[in-house]
Amino acid sequence: MTIKPPFLLLLGDAHELGYIKTALGLIEWRPDDCLGQLRITNDCISAGLPDMTLAEAKAAGIKTLIIGVAPAGGRLPDNWMTTLKEALFLGFDIASGLHDKLNDYNELVEIAKSQNTQLLDLRSISDKFTTGTGIKRTGKRLMTVGTDCAVGKKYTALCIYQALRDTGIRTDFRATGQTGILLTGSGIPIDATIADFTAGAAEALSPDNEDAHWDIIEGQGAIFHPAYSGVCLSLLHGSQPDAMVLCHDPSRPYLLGHDSFKVPGIAHCISSYEMLARLTNPEAKVIAVTINSRELGDRAYQEYKTKVIELTGLVCCDPLREGVAGIIESLIQK
Repeated sequence: MTIKPPFLLLLGDAHELGYIKTALGLIEWRPDDCLGQLRITNDCISAGLPDMTLAEAKAAGIKTLIIGVAPAGGRLPDNWMTTLKEALFLGFDIASGLHDKLNDYNELVEIAKSQNTQLLDLRSISDKFTTGTGIKRTGKRLMTVGTDCAVGKKYTALCIYQALRDTGIRTDFRATGQTGILLTGSGIPIDATIADFTAGAAEALSPDNEDAHWDIIEGQGAIFHPAYSGVCLSLLHGSQPDAMVLCHDPSRPYLLGHDSFKVPGIAHCISSYEMLARLTNPEAKVIAVTINSRELGDRAYQEYKTKVIELTGLVCCDPLREGVAGIIESLIQK
Protein backbone atom coordinates (compact mmCIF):
# COMPACT_ATOMS: atom_id res chain seq x y z
CA MET A 1 0.00 0.00 0.00
CA THR A 2 1.51 3.31 -1.12
CA ILE A 3 0.15 6.55 0.34
CA LYS A 4 1.25 9.51 -1.74
CA PRO A 5 2.33 12.69 0.06
CA PRO A 6 1.66 15.50 0.69
CA PHE A 7 -1.48 15.13 2.80
CA LEU A 8 -4.66 17.01 3.64
CA LEU A 9 -6.00 15.83 7.01
CA LEU A 10 -9.77 15.47 7.34
CA LEU A 11 -10.88 16.30 10.89
CA GLY A 12 -14.62 16.00 10.25
CA ASP A 13 -16.60 17.41 13.17
CA ALA A 14 -14.44 16.20 16.10
CA HIS A 15 -14.62 18.15 19.36
CA GLU A 16 -11.88 16.49 21.47
CA LEU A 17 -8.15 16.09 20.83
CA GLY A 18 -8.40 12.41 21.73
CA TYR A 19 -10.44 11.77 18.60
CA ILE A 20 -7.94 13.36 16.18
CA LYS A 21 -4.89 11.42 17.35
CA THR A 22 -4.25 10.11 13.82
CA ALA A 23 -3.93 13.68 12.55
CA LEU A 24 -1.80 14.72 15.52
CA GLY A 25 0.49 11.72 15.08
CA LEU A 26 1.09 12.49 11.42
CA ILE A 27 1.79 16.14 12.21
CA GLU A 28 4.27 15.16 14.92
CA TRP A 29 6.17 12.48 12.99
CA ARG A 30 5.69 13.49 9.32
CA PRO A 31 5.33 17.27 9.54
CA ASP A 32 6.70 18.03 6.08
CA ASP A 33 3.99 15.89 4.47
CA CYS A 34 1.03 17.49 6.30
CA LEU A 35 0.11 20.71 4.50
CA GLY A 36 -3.43 21.43 5.67
CA GLN A 37 -6.57 20.39 7.52
CA LEU A 38 -10.19 20.14 6.39
CA ARG A 39 -12.94 20.73 8.96
CA ILE A 40 -16.49 19.88 7.94
CA THR A 41 -18.16 21.92 10.70
CA ASN A 42 -17.20 25.35 12.03
CA ASP A 43 -16.99 24.15 15.64
CA CYS A 44 -14.62 21.26 14.82
CA ILE A 45 -11.39 21.20 16.84
CA SER A 46 -8.18 22.29 15.09
CA ALA A 47 -4.97 20.31 14.70
CA GLY A 48 -3.03 23.53 14.15
CA LEU A 49 -2.60 23.27 10.38
CA PRO A 50 -3.85 25.82 7.82
CA ASP A 51 -7.52 25.32 6.96
CA MET A 52 -7.97 24.43 3.29
CA THR A 53 -10.84 23.68 0.97
CA LEU A 54 -10.42 20.74 -1.37
CA ALA A 55 -9.88 23.14 -4.26
CA GLU A 56 -7.14 24.96 -2.32
CA ALA A 57 -5.53 21.64 -1.44
CA LYS A 58 -5.55 20.60 -5.09
CA ALA A 59 -3.89 23.87 -6.08
CA ALA A 60 -1.25 23.30 -3.37
CA GLY A 61 -0.29 19.96 -4.92
CA ILE A 62 -1.74 17.71 -2.21
CA LYS A 63 -2.13 14.10 -3.34
CA THR A 64 -3.97 12.29 -0.54
CA LEU A 65 -6.87 13.12 1.76
CA ILE A 66 -6.25 11.24 5.00
CA ILE A 67 -9.08 10.71 7.47
CA GLY A 68 -7.33 12.02 10.56
CA VAL A 69 -10.15 11.50 13.02
CA ALA A 70 -11.49 8.35 14.68
CA PRO A 71 -15.23 8.73 15.36
CA ALA A 72 -16.81 6.52 18.02
CA GLY A 73 -16.92 2.95 16.76
CA GLY A 74 -14.83 3.78 13.69
CA ARG A 75 -17.93 4.50 11.63
CA LEU A 76 -17.99 6.67 8.51
CA PRO A 77 -20.50 9.49 9.19
CA ASP A 78 -23.11 10.17 6.53
CA ASN A 79 -22.32 13.88 6.50
CA TRP A 80 -18.79 13.16 5.22
CA MET A 81 -19.89 11.52 1.98
CA THR A 82 -20.27 14.71 -0.05
CA THR A 83 -16.73 15.75 0.92
CA LEU A 84 -15.28 12.34 0.06
CA LYS A 85 -17.00 12.26 -3.34
CA GLU A 86 -15.77 15.75 -4.15
CA ALA A 87 -12.23 14.75 -3.18
CA LEU A 88 -12.31 11.78 -5.55
CA PHE A 89 -13.69 13.88 -8.42
CA LEU A 90 -10.80 16.32 -7.88
CA GLY A 91 -8.30 13.47 -8.18
CA PHE A 92 -7.32 12.87 -4.56
CA ASP A 93 -6.54 9.44 -3.16
CA ILE A 94 -8.31 8.84 0.17
CA ALA A 95 -6.70 6.91 3.04
CA SER A 96 -8.75 5.74 6.01
CA GLY A 97 -8.14 3.75 9.16
CA LEU A 98 -11.81 3.51 10.11
CA HIS A 99 -13.56 0.21 10.72
CA ASP A 100 -16.06 1.16 8.01
CA LYS A 101 -14.20 0.44 4.78
CA LEU A 102 -14.17 2.99 1.97
CA ASN A 103 -14.21 0.11 -0.52
CA ASP A 104 -17.54 -1.11 0.90
CA TYR A 105 -19.27 2.00 -0.48
CA ASN A 106 -20.07 1.26 -4.12
CA GLU A 107 -20.57 4.90 -5.03
CA LEU A 108 -17.08 5.80 -3.79
CA VAL A 109 -15.58 2.79 -5.58
CA GLU A 110 -17.21 3.78 -8.88
CA ILE A 111 -15.99 7.38 -8.64
CA ALA A 112 -12.47 6.25 -7.72
CA LYS A 113 -12.36 3.97 -10.77
CA SER A 114 -13.61 6.71 -13.07
CA GLN A 115 -11.01 9.19 -11.78
CA ASN A 116 -8.15 6.66 -11.52
CA THR A 117 -7.74 7.37 -7.80
CA GLN A 118 -7.27 5.02 -4.83
CA LEU A 119 -9.37 4.16 -1.80
CA LEU A 120 -6.86 2.98 0.83
CA ASP A 121 -8.30 1.08 3.82
CA LEU A 122 -5.62 0.71 6.48
CA ARG A 123 -7.72 -1.71 8.52
CA SER A 124 -8.07 -4.27 5.74
CA ILE A 125 -6.42 -7.53 6.81
CA SER A 126 -5.49 -10.22 4.30
CA ASP A 127 -3.45 -12.44 6.65
CA LYS A 128 -5.07 -15.34 8.51
CA PHE A 129 -4.11 -15.69 12.17
CA THR A 130 -4.37 -18.58 14.59
CA THR A 131 -5.43 -18.45 18.21
CA GLY A 132 -2.73 -17.50 20.70
CA THR A 133 -0.48 -20.29 21.95
CA GLY A 134 1.20 -18.61 24.92
CA ILE A 135 4.46 -20.32 23.94
CA LYS A 136 7.52 -18.32 25.00
CA ARG A 137 9.37 -16.64 22.11
CA THR A 138 13.01 -15.61 21.92
CA GLY A 139 14.05 -11.97 21.92
CA LYS A 140 12.90 -9.14 24.18
CA ARG A 141 9.68 -7.16 24.07
CA LEU A 142 8.43 -3.88 25.47
CA MET A 143 4.79 -2.84 25.25
CA THR A 144 3.30 0.54 26.07
CA VAL A 145 0.12 0.38 28.18
CA GLY A 146 -2.20 3.11 29.35
CA THR A 147 -4.35 4.39 32.17
CA ASP A 148 -6.81 5.31 29.38
CA CYS A 149 -7.06 5.52 25.60
CA ALA A 150 -5.17 8.21 23.66
CA VAL A 151 -2.68 9.04 26.41
CA GLY A 152 0.58 8.69 24.45
CA LYS A 153 1.22 4.96 23.99
CA LYS A 154 2.17 5.35 20.34
CA TYR A 155 4.41 8.39 20.91
CA THR A 156 6.14 6.70 23.83
CA ALA A 157 6.77 3.55 21.80
CA LEU A 158 8.14 5.52 18.85
CA CYS A 159 10.45 7.56 21.09
CA ILE A 160 11.81 4.42 22.76
CA TYR A 161 12.29 2.72 19.38
CA GLN A 162 14.19 5.68 17.97
CA ALA A 163 16.36 6.01 21.07
CA LEU A 164 17.25 2.30 21.05
CA ARG A 165 18.13 2.49 17.38
CA ASP A 166 20.30 5.57 17.96
CA THR A 167 22.07 3.67 20.75
CA GLY A 168 22.92 0.86 18.33
CA ILE A 169 20.58 -1.72 19.86
CA ARG A 170 18.72 -3.95 17.40
CA THR A 171 15.06 -3.02 17.54
CA ASP A 172 11.80 -2.95 15.58
CA PHE A 173 8.70 -0.82 16.06
CA ARG A 174 5.58 -3.00 15.91
CA ALA A 175 2.62 -0.86 14.88
CA THR A 176 -0.83 -2.01 15.98
CA GLY A 177 -2.98 0.96 14.97
CA GLN A 178 -3.80 3.01 11.92
CA THR A 179 -1.51 5.93 12.75
CA GLY A 180 1.49 3.75 13.53
CA ILE A 181 0.98 1.90 10.25
CA LEU A 182 0.72 5.23 8.41
CA LEU A 183 3.97 6.40 9.99
CA THR A 184 6.04 3.25 9.51
CA GLY A 185 4.45 1.49 6.55
CA SER A 186 3.87 -1.85 8.28
CA GLY A 187 2.06 -3.48 11.19
CA ILE A 188 -1.23 -5.16 12.07
CA PRO A 189 -4.39 -3.13 12.82
CA ILE A 190 -5.00 -5.17 15.94
CA ASP A 191 -8.55 -3.97 16.62
CA ALA A 192 -9.60 -5.18 13.17
CA THR A 193 -8.73 -8.80 13.96
CA ILE A 194 -11.37 -11.35 14.97
CA ALA A 195 -11.47 -11.48 18.77
CA ASP A 196 -10.48 -15.16 19.04
CA PHE A 197 -7.36 -14.50 16.95
CA THR A 198 -6.18 -11.17 18.38
CA ALA A 199 -3.63 -12.76 20.73
CA GLY A 200 -2.40 -14.91 17.84
CA ALA A 201 -2.03 -11.81 15.67
CA ALA A 202 0.04 -10.21 18.43
CA GLU A 203 2.27 -13.29 18.52
CA ALA A 204 2.74 -13.05 14.75
CA LEU A 205 3.56 -9.34 15.00
CA SER A 206 6.56 -9.94 17.29
CA PRO A 207 7.97 -13.36 16.33
CA ASP A 208 11.10 -15.14 17.60
CA ASN A 209 14.19 -12.97 17.38
CA GLU A 210 17.77 -12.69 18.61
CA ASP A 211 18.16 -12.67 22.38
CA ALA A 212 19.36 -9.04 22.51
CA HIS A 213 16.75 -7.72 20.05
CA TRP A 214 13.93 -5.50 21.34
CA ASP A 215 10.47 -5.38 19.77
CA ILE A 216 8.74 -2.14 20.79
CA ILE A 217 5.02 -2.85 20.63
CA GLU A 218 2.49 -0.04 20.33
CA GLY A 219 -0.25 -0.60 22.91
CA GLN A 220 -3.95 -0.13 22.22
CA GLY A 221 -6.87 0.85 24.44
CA ALA A 222 -6.66 0.27 28.19
CA ILE A 223 -7.76 -2.61 30.40
CA PHE A 224 -9.80 -0.14 32.47
CA HIS A 225 -11.84 1.23 29.54
CA PRO A 226 -15.35 -0.23 29.20
CA ALA A 227 -15.19 -0.12 25.40
CA TYR A 228 -11.58 -1.08 24.62
CA SER A 229 -10.39 -3.36 27.41
CA GLY A 230 -10.72 -6.53 25.32
CA VAL A 231 -8.30 -5.58 22.56
CA CYS A 232 -5.79 -4.36 25.15
CA LEU A 233 -5.85 -7.62 27.10
CA SER A 234 -5.50 -9.84 24.03
CA LEU A 235 -2.63 -7.71 22.75
CA LEU A 236 -0.99 -7.90 26.18
CA HIS A 237 -1.21 -11.69 26.38
CA GLY A 238 -0.07 -12.25 22.80
CA SER A 239 2.82 -9.79 23.05
CA GLN A 240 4.27 -11.38 26.21
CA PRO A 241 6.13 -8.18 27.14
CA ASP A 242 9.22 -8.40 29.31
CA ALA A 243 8.86 -4.69 30.06
CA MET A 244 5.90 -2.33 30.07
CA VAL A 245 5.76 1.45 30.16
CA LEU A 246 2.60 2.94 31.67
CA CYS A 247 1.36 6.05 29.84
CA HIS A 248 -0.80 8.62 31.64
CA ASP A 249 -2.47 11.99 31.01
CA PRO A 250 -2.75 13.83 34.36
CA SER A 251 -5.16 16.39 32.93
CA ARG A 252 -7.86 13.79 32.30
CA PRO A 253 -10.04 12.86 35.32
CA TYR A 254 -12.43 10.60 33.37
CA LEU A 255 -11.97 7.92 30.72
CA LEU A 256 -12.17 9.20 27.15
CA GLY A 257 -15.80 9.39 26.07
CA HIS A 258 -17.06 7.91 29.36
CA ASP A 259 -17.54 10.62 31.97
CA SER A 260 -19.06 8.20 34.48
CA PHE A 261 -15.75 6.29 34.75
CA LYS A 262 -12.81 7.85 36.59
CA VAL A 263 -9.24 7.22 35.44
CA PRO A 264 -7.75 4.78 38.00
CA GLY A 265 -4.71 5.66 40.11
CA ILE A 266 -1.23 4.98 38.76
CA ALA A 267 -0.27 2.45 41.45
CA HIS A 268 -3.45 0.44 40.81
CA CYS A 269 -2.78 0.50 37.06
CA ILE A 270 0.77 -0.77 37.51
CA SER A 271 -0.23 -3.69 39.72
CA SER A 272 -3.16 -4.58 37.43
CA TYR A 273 -1.08 -4.64 34.25
CA GLU A 274 1.65 -6.70 35.89
CA MET A 275 -0.83 -9.23 37.24
CA LEU A 276 -2.55 -9.65 33.86
CA ALA A 277 0.65 -9.73 31.78
CA ARG A 278 2.15 -12.48 33.93
CA LEU A 279 -0.31 -15.02 32.54
CA THR A 280 1.97 -15.40 29.49
CA ASN A 281 5.20 -13.89 30.84
CA PRO A 282 5.76 -14.42 34.58
CA GLU A 283 8.64 -11.89 34.49
CA ALA A 284 6.59 -9.01 33.02
CA LYS A 285 7.15 -5.73 34.84
CA VAL A 286 6.27 -2.05 34.47
CA ILE A 287 9.64 -0.27 34.30
CA ALA A 288 8.60 3.36 33.77
CA VAL A 289 5.74 5.85 33.66
CA THR A 290 5.38 8.45 30.91
CA ILE A 291 3.34 11.61 31.26
CA ASN A 292 1.40 13.33 28.50
CA SER A 293 2.05 16.81 29.90
CA ARG A 294 0.73 19.02 27.10
CA GLU A 295 -1.68 20.72 29.54
CA LEU A 296 1.01 21.34 32.19
CA GLY A 297 3.46 24.21 32.47
CA ASP A 298 7.09 23.54 33.31
CA ARG A 299 6.68 23.89 37.08
CA ALA A 300 3.48 21.83 37.23
CA TYR A 301 5.11 19.14 35.11
CA GLN A 302 8.17 18.87 37.34
CA GLU A 303 6.00 18.73 40.47
CA TYR A 304 3.78 16.01 39.02
CA LYS A 305 6.76 14.03 37.77
CA THR A 306 8.32 14.14 41.25
CA LYS A 307 5.09 12.83 42.79
CA VAL A 308 4.99 9.91 40.36
CA ILE A 309 8.62 9.00 41.06
CA GLU A 310 8.01 9.12 44.82
CA LEU A 311 4.85 7.02 44.45
CA THR A 312 6.27 4.33 42.17
CA GLY A 313 10.04 4.41 42.48
CA LEU A 314 10.18 4.19 38.67
CA VAL A 315 11.64 6.30 35.90
CA CYS A 316 9.15 9.00 34.88
CA CYS A 317 9.25 11.43 31.95
CA ASP A 318 7.36 13.06 29.10
CA PRO A 319 9.08 11.54 26.03
CA LEU A 320 8.31 14.53 23.81
CA ARG A 321 9.41 17.02 26.44
CA GLU A 322 12.69 15.53 27.65
CA GLY A 323 13.37 12.27 25.83
CA VAL A 324 13.53 8.72 27.16
CA ALA A 325 17.15 8.34 28.31
CA GLY A 326 16.10 6.98 31.71
CA ILE A 327 13.89 4.33 30.11
CA ILE A 328 16.68 3.25 27.76
CA GLU A 329 19.04 2.88 30.72
CA SER A 330 16.50 0.63 32.45
CA LEU A 331 16.15 -1.53 29.33
CA ILE A 332 19.89 -1.92 28.89
CA GLN A 333 20.07 -3.25 32.45
CA LYS A 334 17.36 -5.91 31.84
